[in-house]
Amino acid sequence: MQNLQDNLIQAHQLQQNLSSVEHRIQQAVEAFHQPSPLLLAVSKTRTSQQIRELANLGVQHFGENYLQEALAKQADLTDLPITWHFIGPIQANKTRAIAENFDWAHSIDRLKIAERLNNQTHRSKRMNICLQINLDNEDTKSGIIPTDAIELARHVATMPNLILRGLMAIPAPRTNIAEQREGFHQLSMLMSKLKTAIPQCPWDTLSMGMSKDLEAAIAEGSTIVRVGTDLFGPRQ
Repeated sequence: MQNLQDNLIQAHQLQQNLSSVEHRIQQAVEAFHQPSPLLLAVSKTRTSQQIRELANLGVQHFGENYLQEALAKQADLTDLPITWHFIGPIQANKTRAIAENFDWAHSIDRLKIAERLNNQTHRSKRMNICLQINLDNEDTKSGIIPTDAIELARHVATMPNLILRGLMAIPAPRTNIAEQREGFHQLSMLMSKLKTAIPQCPWDTLSMGMSKDLEAAIAEGSTIVRVGTDLFGPRQ
């Protein structure tokens, strides 16, 4: 009985959180006259039950950072029409499992990783990828610096089993929306350059913006916002 009550409380809280996030997104879309981005629920460290509850509320895209944790949850949720995104750093020995179990990889920052994903992705299922850009050249973050993006993109664009959709970034924290927009604007401008340099790719995806800065990201044209804490609540 207690477990049932706890599940009902959790489901109600997730519904409230989702409504709040969707309201913020809609307000930003209207304020900045931008298209509405896809909501990607960042579900690392969250339970399969929490994912199921959000999926039952209509969320279809979930992002995971840790492979083994993600595979366990995927096995629990095979009955749901979830699109899985890998958004964490990718180690070479994890590429096969990522290629076999994910629809998207947002964190490509090395040619070797792209080559392995290309070779290990089934030809009937091309993988959507984004290059991760380290906008602030932070040692603690993955990603390539912006000046290296064109060279990597040229190589990836030729890989038949990958679809190079766009760019992803996690800018350094900034204190107000004007400063937050600067980093996202830089990413948007970089993608514009890549569109011109490598026109054969779709270049339709800017994966940027999280719980604390999604408004600034939407203002600069984000097409995917990655939200964890404001959907699921603080991590335990």
